[in-house]
Amino acid sequence: MKKADLINLISEKTGVPKVDVLVSLESFFANVKETMASGENIYIRGFGSFIVKQRAAKVGRNIKKNTSVYIPAHKIPAFKPAKEFVEQVKTLPVEEENEVTKES
Repeated sequence: MKKADLINLISEKTGVPKVDVLVSLESFFANVKETMASGENIYIRGFGSFIVKQRAAKVGRNIKKNTSVYIPAHKIPAFKPAKEFVEQVKTLPVEEENEVTKES
């Protein structure tokens, strides 16, 4: 599902014009980005948490040049789904692989 599909779905279910849904969704995304960029986490009960994770400094490898590269400590955005959300997704039926995939 793409953002446009999500906007259409919300608009159909709520009766709110697509333009208003778009403005609300864009505002939500902007606020999530702004809040997380300031180092704060966002908790939405029943859905999940948008959290800022700390990555430790480490030494990586540049395989092409066969050299060590220092990677400093940094923060990254992450999403942790709520238990109800995880359980809802777990109940989905598992799709079987098609015959073409099995033969290759």
